[in-house]
Amino acid sequence: MFLVAWLLIVSLPQSPAPATLFDYDASRPLDVKETARREDGGALLRDITYATLGGGTNAATLITPTTPARQPAPAILFVHWYGPPAPTSNRTQFMPDGIALARQGVTSLLIDTPWSVPTYFRSRSREEDYARSVQQVRDLRRALDVLMAQPNVDRARVAYVGHDFGAMYGTLAAAVDPRVTHVVFMAGTASFSDWFLYGPKMEDEPRKRFIAQLAPLDPVKWVPKLRGPVLMQFADTDEHVSTARRELLAEAAPKGADVRVYKAGHELNPQATRERLEWLRKTLALSDR
Repeated sequence: MFLVAWLLIVSLPQSPAPATLFDYDASRPLDVKETARREDGGALLRDITYATLGGGTNAATLITPTTPARQPAPAILFVHWYGPPAPTSNRTQFMPDGIALARQGVTSLLIDTPWSVPTYFRSRSREEDYARSVQQVRDLRRALDVLMAQPNVDRARVAYVGHDFGAMYGTLAAAVDPRVTHVVFMAGTASFSDWFLYGPKMEDEPRKRFIAQLAPLDPVKWVPKLRGPVLMQFADTDEHVSTARRELLAEAAPKGADVRVYKAGHELNPQATRERLEWLRKTLALSDR
């Protein structure tokens, strides 16, 4: 374990990429369009599309109270994992969370991502991983624009919740975007190359160059820059996040971060869900309506 941890440490740079790398044109119109709506026990779910930075559109779901809050209320951006099981490898993963929290006044935005497509991982190319990763961070900041444009959002209580790739890219976005005040990091790994090296083996020198290229983006370098309350949730039998990688992230976490390990696999478990909701209710100071 110590050898693995040492190899991970020496492969990472001493500094992350500059925050300006993730700058984008925030003045571009959001062009939010509603495509469907429905109610679920006090929660209003609105399927929407919005304009992406690349000129296309992205699908998302806004979940709000059916009765608008009288006072500014918290908002949360939820970003899903890359499964199996495929049915939850999209914005539907966090719908139960968003519905439960809407009943206490929270506005949530659940977005689709490139890894919503089941073939995402095997169809991507390593030559594009760095550029696409930078763009993904910008795209998450764009999603924050959509969330913050909703009425009655309390800008002092804006959380980011991400699982797997959602946690990793979200760490970078939250670290550079001061609008995020709370972060939940679920079962992410320390370095993007930990996962992007899955698949065909690379020769030694190209592999080293690939790791070095991605290293400035590695979440372990950005976790210390997170602001406000931080919850980190890991699994003790996670086939994708080793104990050594988990410990690197925990050690890098800001002082006071709440780090919890569950008897579960990479998907985590119902206990993690319950505790995540309890943590959000407490740190966002939610009250019964």
